[in-house]
Amino acid sequence: MSFAKVFAAETSLLDAHIIDVEVDLSRGLHSFSLVGLAGKAVDESKDRVAAAIKNTGFTSPKQHNQKIVVSLAPAELKKEGPLFDIAIALAYLLAEEEVSFNPEKKLFIGELSLDGKVRPVRGALRIAQKAQEAGFEELYVPKENTKEAGLVSGISVYGIETLRELLDHLAGKSPLTPVEQTPFEENLTSHNISFEDVRGQDVAKRALEIAAAGGHNVALYGPAGTGKSMLAKAFCTILPPLTYEDALEVTAIHSVAGALKDAYITTAPFRSPHHTSSHVSLIGGGSIPKPGEVTLAHKGVLFLDEFPEFDRRVIDSLRQPLEDGMVSISRAKGSAQFPANFTLVAALNPPSETIGQGVFTSERDLEKFRRKLSKPIVDRIDLWSEVAKVDHTVLSGEKTGRTSEEIRGKVLHARNLQQKRFKDLPHVHTNSDMSSREIEQLIVLPENIQTTLNASAEKLELSPRSYHKIIKLMRTIADLEGSEQLQENHLFEALQYRPKKELFE
Repeated sequence: MSFAKVFAAETSLLDAHIIDVEVDLSRGLHSFSLVGLAGKAVDESKDRVAAAIKNTGFTSPKQHNQKIVVSLAPAELKKEGPLFDIAIALAYLLAEEEVSFNPEKKLFIGELSLDGKVRPVRGALRIAQKAQEAGFEELYVPKENTKEAGLVSGISVYGIETLRELLDHLAGKSPLTPVEQTPFEENLTSHNISFEDVRGQDVAKRALEIAAAGGHNVALYGPAGTGKSMLAKAFCTILPPLTYEDALEVTAIHSVAGALKDAYITTAPFRSPHHTSSHVSLIGGGSIPKPGEVTLAHKGVLFLDEFPEFDRRVIDSLRQPLEDGMVSISRAKGSAQFPANFTLVAALNPPSETIGQGVFTSERDLEKFRRKLSKPIVDRIDLWSEVAKVDHTVLSGEKTGRTSEEIRGKVLHARNLQQKRFKDLPHVHTNSDMSSREIEQLIVLPENIQTTLNASAEKLELSPRSYHKIIKLMRTIADLEGSEQLQENHLFEALQYRPKKELFE
């Protein structure tokens, strides 16, 4: 009878933790206890591991008259999920002296089925990053998780399909080959709607081009059926590809949340929750804080169709992520901060089809509409663009206008200019990220434009946030033209995207 220890890991919130899996065997009547603040799925691993060991050709732990104690350390960290099955099985077999190998610098994760097959788990990428940071040399993951874990360099990743295959490898009978590092390639095939597929709507397309270039939030309003949803989906095709670091961060978030569909994510994520979504599902939360849709949209797009139909509490809770790019959640069992730096695209159907003339179906409908959207939320949306009805001859005609690829080229050029402008400000990536202090430091307004802007701000009764928002929009419009100098036409265009007064006042 003896003792053995191997290493596993788990994800908690959006981070990963190394877990020591220790097994002690001693004489006595049979018992199998698992300690270390284990959740229900972890506690059930005793039965999964026992059956998998038996069906792999070894004697089941339940047939031995001995005390088995499995400890998952550190004990104060809550253990959730089935990630520890492989490590528990290996530690038991080592302690029982059924197998022999050196567990140092090796980390094992995976769920066992009753017949000894290995099932995929969540969070493999974040665990691979943590293992590499902690100095582990080998990482063993389920076969389905190898591409995800293989994004991390500096550690050998092995994919395993069965417990027997893993044991034969560790014994040197049938050595496995580590997987090659997963190549990082951009993939746009997930976006099946492009700008050229949307007929007409040149004004809305221009607003989305500016939003993509400067990272600005945008609202599209107009009658139902005019193409607002199509425009929002096509918006992703003009966004720059994620950098390698951003792609790893986004992929890790989706992996931990169980929302990862492909091996990794290289394009801006697009999230479109229904307007009946709860506050917790959108913002995040729960007794043990978990990320919501705003975090899954990190570095991408959060599309809220029928924006005023969302619960007022849900809409107002967007104020923090829109301002700070993160979400703070506090609960009795702990608090968490989740990243939520996304571009908001909101679609609205105001209670009238004749917005430009200021005519509404009823004052009651208008008042209800206004109550849903508070002034702070309206102020945090940089561009407001009308999506009007399109003539049938346009719908039936040939595709016209610029393609997504052409617009994307201009957006990339504008983003490169901003990257150079903000090279000494690591927390600022796009024009929309600038604070009032950074606007004063980096943007010089010619005297004539300053005068016109101040006069317009007074006449339109712009709030300080709206005033600075106009300046940031001007800078983005100038970047799209490749102009270092701000000009009056940039100001006049930026002013056109302010919210219509008759909608909210």
